[in-house]
Amino acid sequence: MVAERKIWDAMEVAQEARDCCSSDIHSSQLTVDTSLSLSDMSPRLIELCKDLFKKWSRLEDSCFTIETVSGGITNLLLKVSVKEENGNEVSVTVRLYSPNTDYFINRERELQAIKYLSAAGFGAKLLGVFGNGMVQSFINARTLTPADVRKPKLAAEIAKQLRKFHAVEIPGSKEPQLWNDIFKFYENASILRFDDIEKQRKFETILFKEVYDEVVEIKELTGRLNAPMVFSHNDLLSGNLMLNEDEGKLYFIDFEYGSYSYRGFDIGNHFNEYAGYDCDYSLYPSKDEQYHFFRHYLRPDKLDEVSDKDLEALYIETNTFMLASHLFWALWAIIQAKMSPIDFDYLGYFFLRYNEYKKQKEKSCSLARSYLSGCGSG
Repeated sequence: MVAERKIWDAMEVAQEARDCCSSDIHSSQLTVDTSLSLSDMSPRLIELCKDLFKKWSRLEDSCFTIETVSGGITNLLLKVSVKEENGNEVSVTVRLYSPNTDYFINRERELQAIKYLSAAGFGAKLLGVFGNGMVQSFINARTLTPADVRKPKLAAEIAKQLRKFHAVEIPGSKEPQLWNDIFKFYENASILRFDDIEKQRKFETILFKEVYDEVVEIKELTGRLNAPMVFSHNDLLSGNLMLNEDEGKLYFIDFEYGSYSYRGFDIGNHFNEYAGYDCDYSLYPSKDEQYHFFRHYLRPDKLDEVSDKDLEALYIETNTFMLASHLFWALWAIIQAKMSPIDFDYLGYFFLRYNEYKKQKEKSCSLARSYLSGCGSG
């Protein structure tokens, strides 16, 4: 078996995590080949779990049950259930990183964030790290659907949780990463070449100079809005939200794209995800739906005290950064078209997001410029 490439030194990052969290973070230098079928992967996963958690090292392999939770674009989530010597059954989540994802995801930044977000009550608890992934506590909850996030009660809860998420302090640089990431995606995407003739033909129809000019324009416009800098999730789609309905507890998961960024980007990006996996952007929330979300985000304890001025300001901020969200994922898709082993029309997805950007641009930019002129800004 060809060993999966390590993305970090597991021993080193586990020690850093222990130093930060004062908790027992286990480590293993093993890797798991993500190209294998679940049945072929299972013996290696059992070996990994035994290596990470010494209390399981003497258990028979038959004590371990492995099932797929979800197969995302950038990682594979597996549930490992273990029948311990005392008869108790415990479960953990194993997150395997897909090949080449560190090309556009800063894994060490992700790990740094997980330690502090977990301590603040977000996501699953970090239990261990290994050569190409991590092990976390298992969250007993269901993944939300795109239809769920549009429901007023859940939208209000997401808004309240997002407010708390944005209040978490992550040590290190507070420099916003959004435009750094977008320009990095642009530079990497614009010089790609595809062996597949059809992909190369489609790639050559992308007007990179036009895209660059659009990025510069939106960066300049959003820069005039003075949006607050917060630690952002940056990928708050329904698949990264889980709900335990018995306890009424909502979980944010998967902080791969997390970084310091702009409040409006995180919210606008979430609203774009109302479109769901079919990318039906007619489902983008109406102004009333957005105001419902904003009230619960701004003053969850005193909804009636949110001023019209604050609502309008957040509406403008969100719907301008919504454009940046389309640009971010459009450029991301070009790189995925080259790097991802998943059979998906990423170049088609670039055009879908970029065309939606162009469709929404005039209205959103016009609103922002009108608002700024009324405020005497710029």
